Amino acid sequence: MYLTRFRINTARLSARHLLASPQHLHAAVMSSFAGALPSEGNGSRILWRLDRNSRAEVLLFIVSEDRPDLTHLVEQAGWPTTASWQTYDYTAFLDGLTAGSTWAFRLTANPVHNVRRTPEEPLKRTAHRTPRHQMGWLLTHQENAGFRILETPADRRRLAQGDEHQLTVRDEQRHRFGKTEMATGKANRVPLVTVTFDGRLEVTDPAALRRTLTLGLGKAKAYGCGLMTLAQAG
Repeated sequence: MYLTRFRINTARLSARHLLASPQHLHAAVMSSFAGALPSEGNGSRILWRLDRNSRAEVLLFIVSEDRPDLTHLVEQAGWPTTASWQTYDYTAFLDGLTAGSTWAFRLTANPVHNVRRTPEEPLKRTAHRTPRHQMGWLLTHQENAGFRILETPADRRRLAQGDEHQLTVRDEQRHRFGKTEMATGKANRVPLVTVTFDGRLEVTDPAALRRTLTLGLGKAKAYGCGLMTLAQAG
């Protein structure tokens, strides 16, 4: 497995075009792999995420089984003569995860739930809209994903603000794009809501967490969701 980091040159018009469309950025990421075909439904998962740290610093992270070639992205949205990208062997890090270790984490996800207005109505997938419910979505997934989000020490809690856990949610992005149904050929406008979680976790099941880090968490993985990364907890 490989973890790749690429800084996007936000001053370039072509870069801003990519940043405005999860579809276009997904296509650019997939073009980084010579063997990746759009029709392959059972191929290895390629995860990606944008970290919008500031207007001038936007980072693209990719987790993949194969090593990517981002030459086209450097030419289109980077600094062709002065900067490139960094790819790291991710396997040793994944194999070194141990139960009980604590890490800072970041995850961009599509927190959704299924609802119906009447008993006869079919279930409809709907995005969680409030930070409290978005955090609740992640908390319900943590056990199966192999980790436990750490609780905030009692003397630092402000319960009215929902900070029982060392977890924050930010950078909500809302997109709407066209998607054609394969069965009917009908084109629909599909909404996509994404948020970024930052927090601290404890590893409870290393094998399950490895799956989470390499296969992703939640829906909309093709559009920049599901990629969790870990860093040393300060």
